[in-house]
Amino acid sequence: MHEGSGRFGGDMDRNEVEMDLNKFMAMIQEISELKDKIRDLEDATNVNPWQKVIHLARAVDSWRIFPRIFVVVYIYLMYESVIWFMNLPEPNLEQSALVSVVVGAMGVVFGVYSGKSGQSKGFKGEDNKE
Repeated sequence: MHEGSGRFGGDMDRNEVEMDLNKFMAMIQEISELKDKIRDLEDATNVNPWQKVIHLARAVDSWRIFPRIFVVVYIYLMYESVIWFMNLPEPNLEQSALVSVVVGAMGVVFGVYSGKSGQSKGFKGEDNKE
């Protein structure tokens, strides 16, 4: 090895490397420190105090609670508006347009909920695996 060059040398055909002893000891010390950090991270006593909240957030996200509540509320809104419209003695054009928009938007709501389009998959956080 060349003195002070800071480079490794050796015979690569025999898988031998020449290295300064101080650099070798520094590498051993660094490896030991990294192993200590890994042991600390894997220690069961170092529990994240927010882990239960993280699990709850993942459960709410994976069960899709809020989109399901939104769809159920919208179905109820659609049902009430259709029943209201059918109970009118003489519906006019504006009332029929309102009910038509509410019923027609149900298809959009269901499309976003079921995730048939690429846009809704991106909205829900899913990756496009095409």
